[in-house]
Amino acid sequence: MATTPTARDLTLAQILERQQQAFLADPQPGAKIRRDRISRLKKLVLDNAAELTEAMREDYGSRPETLSTLTDIASSIPDLDHQRSHVRKWMRPTRPSRALDRLGFSQQIRHDPKGVVGIIGPWNFPLYLTIVPAGSALAAGNRVMIRPSSVTAHTTEVLCTRAPEYFAVDELAFAGPEHGRGADFSRLPYDHLFFTGSPGVGKSIARDAAENLTPVTLELGGKNPVIVDTSADIERTARNLASSRLVNGGQVCMCPDYVWVPQQDMDRFCDIVLDQWRSTLPAIAGNPEYTAVVNDSNYERIVGLIDDAVAKGATKQDAAPAGESLPDQVTRKIAPTLLTGVTPEMEIDSDEVFGPVLTVFGYQSVEEPIRYITDRPSPLVLYWYGEQNDRFDTVADRTRSGNIYGNDFGIGMVSSAIPFGGVGNSGMGNYHGHHGFRTFTHERAVAMHRFDYSAAEFMVPPFGPDKKRQASLYFAAMRLRTRFLG
Repeated sequence: MATTPTARDLTLAQILERQQQAFLADPQPGAKIRRDRISRLKKLVLDNAAELTEAMREDYGSRPETLSTLTDIASSIPDLDHQRSHVRKWMRPTRPSRALDRLGFSQQIRHDPKGVVGIIGPWNFPLYLTIVPAGSALAAGNRVMIRPSSVTAHTTEVLCTRAPEYFAVDELAFAGPEHGRGADFSRLPYDHLFFTGSPGVGKSIARDAAENLTPVTLELGGKNPVIVDTSADIERTARNLASSRLVNGGQVCMCPDYVWVPQQDMDRFCDIVLDQWRSTLPAIAGNPEYTAVVNDSNYERIVGLIDDAVAKGATKQDAAPAGESLPDQVTRKIAPTLLTGVTPEMEIDSDEVFGPVLTVFGYQSVEEPIRYITDRPSPLVLYWYGEQNDRFDTVADRTRSGNIYGNDFGIGMVSSAIPFGGVGNSGMGNYHGHHGFRTFTHERAVAMHRFDYSAAEFMVPPFGPDKKRQASLYFAAMRLRTRFLG
């Protein structure tokens, strides 16, 4: 008896061909089918939660189960539910305007699936950052191929093994190590390619996609600045940012990278940050609740950034517990570290840290952080701590970032109502909620003409007196319109 092949039985090209053929056979799946696929995606996550959290712990060497459950498992569900609840409404054609109805024209926008979507996931949140965009792609009616990060190999193994229990290979498929390198995946001719990762790899992905004229969404990183306003509660702000920098060991694209604090509050701010770290982390090296750096290369990179800054004159303070020798190569654990006196020639001034290190600057005028931020590539998130006052408006107006979050870490992620995405060096495109649905949808214009006259006849010879008169009247109308409307 023949068995149904899984992704592991096929090459990437064969998976793509099967999904393309399946899409052609059903190019407009109804709301019931889309909702069912999203439900199965939820079941894939929830049914295998224990196995997935253990896999993530093995991938990191040290990553608390509670963190994985919260950030990767549970946090994936609300956006999937939002997609499932609204997809019937979103997929209906919309009428943008009836202004031309009397001239015999009707207009409509169809929200068509694009086809086969490729998703390339990162290692820092290997489940959330693949499952949520996949949910949006399924809601939009697409077929989906996913390549999780090779860095989180245990998590990838679970997904590749379990996914066929919930999806046919022509609906949704995970690519594993047997399918080659990341470039083998990104060079395929998808109808849309979605990537989460670093700006450097993002550029390579964009080049691969360009060969096929494949549209891309790039969710990248960057050095996220924090501006602490004079109206902020320094104690609350310092403790909040101390915690924010340690989420997933600082390995989050939204983590604060450097902080601008009013000069008069700088010493107190630094003292409170260090106190918060030390009080919550009496042990680090043997503490299973402290997330390790994911692999040796990233560990060496972060330690190198710290050492380079200190060698060039920066002041380092850390929260290493007494008696512990940190950083530790074996466990890949680095004590939370505070740097001051950082200058432009130091590598950490330009390189995203992606680890438990926070740089602090003092300022006299808000003009200083504005100039610093605008002189550098656009970050994914700009954080503002304080009241939403005139100074906030000035910062928002004169800087550029993918998102602005105020007074807490990553708060834009709690809602499916607003988009998440970067700009410039931090990415292009966005997703979450309806924004994700639209990312994976082709908005297809339908314009119909109901009257007997032909617009084309006015634009081809002979251009006799009647046509010249009508063209003159149209031109005059446009001049009059401009005079009144500007």
